[in-house]
Amino acid sequence: MGTFGWNPSRYGLDHHGLRNVVAHWNLPTPALYEHVMRRNEAVLAHLGPLVVRTGDHTGRSPNDKFLVREPLSEKNIWWGDINRPFDPERFDALYARLCHYLQGREVFVQDCFAGADAEFRMPIRVITEKAWHSLFARNLFIRPDAAQTHEHVPEFTILSAPGFKADPEHDGTRSSTFIIVHFGQKRVIIGGTAYAGEIKKSIFTILNYRLPLQSVLSMHCSANIGAAGDVALFFGLSGTGKTTLSTDPERRMIGDDEHGWTERGVFNFEGGCYAKVIRLSPEGEPEIYACTRKFGTILENVTIDPVTRRLDLDDDSLTENTRAAYPLTHLDNIEPSGTGGHPRNIFMLTCDAFGVLPPIARLSPAQAAYHFLAGYTAKVAGTERGIVEPKTTFSPCFGAPFMALHPSVYAKMLAEKIARHKVNCWLVNTGWTGGPYGVGQRMKLGYTRAIIRAALAGALDAVPTLADSIFDLKIPRQAPGVPSEILLPENTWQDKEAYRAKALQLAEHFHKNFDRFAADTPEEVRAAGPKLPVSR
Repeated sequence: MGTFGWNPSRYGLDHHGLRNVVAHWNLPTPALYEHVMRRNEAVLAHLGPLVVRTGDHTGRSPNDKFLVREPLSEKNIWWGDINRPFDPERFDALYARLCHYLQGREVFVQDCFAGADAEFRMPIRVITEKAWHSLFARNLFIRPDAAQTHEHVPEFTILSAPGFKADPEHDGTRSSTFIIVHFGQKRVIIGGTAYAGEIKKSIFTILNYRLPLQSVLSMHCSANIGAAGDVALFFGLSGTGKTTLSTDPERRMIGDDEHGWTERGVFNFEGGCYAKVIRLSPEGEPEIYACTRKFGTILENVTIDPVTRRLDLDDDSLTENTRAAYPLTHLDNIEPSGTGGHPRNIFMLTCDAFGVLPPIARLSPAQAAYHFLAGYTAKVAGTERGIVEPKTTFSPCFGAPFMALHPSVYAKMLAEKIARHKVNCWLVNTGWTGGPYGVGQRMKLGYTRAIIRAALAGALDAVPTLADSIFDLKIPRQAPGVPSEILLPENTWQDKEAYRAKALQLAEHFHKNFDRFAADTPEEVRAAGPKLPVSR
């Protein structure tokens, strides 16, 4: 067959069992555009981004993800509903069939790195059936220098083929879709889904396994850095504003989603961003909005006019989970090294659709550990089929689907680092105020930005606080640029009894969720949750 591209590695595809393929190696963005268009994988939008469709899978398939149960990693894995075991012999058989499927076909190879810190950087290889998936990998991971590619030997390899579907009865999968990680063989195989986020999150899962075993805390958070070198972390689930709030023209972006925290400070795992873009506006998120109009950006499931090729970011007819994948260099204000010192502030973001949490509250170290383990947000009507009223969601460490180890491992490391480096911790509600979803209104983005900037500047340090009687939170009485009446949630509700009932309802959800961690959690952390009346 043949090998084409830029300085292919001496560590060839035969090491992965791939033979008789046409391999396009480390192609740059313009060349990948040509292949994408030749293969009709995307359409070209106004000003240059590619618009792709991912078919039935417009998001991750968590129920189709497995970890191979093998001797090297078995004792460390947090087995359960999230990390489902897969038989090693069935993995080998499925891998062999996948390699056979790719014979005679084109594949696209990107040799990259995960991790901006050279000491903990992991060489990876992403082999894809789709040309646009190769561009996705090139955008999202860290690109090696030209001189490095020939000697590149991957520690982990991802093999992604959306056109290959598993046979559940024969292969032991749940459906025709599969995402399977084998820590012993250092391989990931993905099939039956074109959603590119599976590639990104597979590498994150691997780092979440490896790094804590090297005394490095892996985190599902964004990070930025101020002119004085002060680092801020933003933890949060999808829809809470993690990317939006960390993309600040007054601060350099370190990374928008995944980071490690070492004895020296923090570092980005990636070289790009994978931002949710539904209803993005040039007024609210100008930096990210501009990236949706740039050459090299991939737009997943965004609506496009077939004649004018103009985008409609407000259209959710395909999915709420429209995405843009672009390199960090598309942003004007970034930290080129992808690294920073120890954080001065940590923000834990929640989109509270019950409207009972304050726009900001200071957390004690024990409360920070409690809310980190809880990982609370709320799903609202329209985000998922069948949801007609707010639904509480608790995702430990703000990223349970990607945590290979028990959440207590990450929580203990975070608590130790917060204490050692005297980090200010804050709970920030980007959700509803004045009532629950359907009654109140969404917190204005301008207010949230003002609150965070005040915390970063130290303007809240000496402000007197009010104590919330249910959630035991210390709420600032005032914040620059924010009406004082919205700071205490109860004041924004017309019906005070309705507020208290809703707050107690959410507090009970917190307690019920935390029962699963109680046995592995110190007493001071267990006591840091909401307070319920004894009679309840």
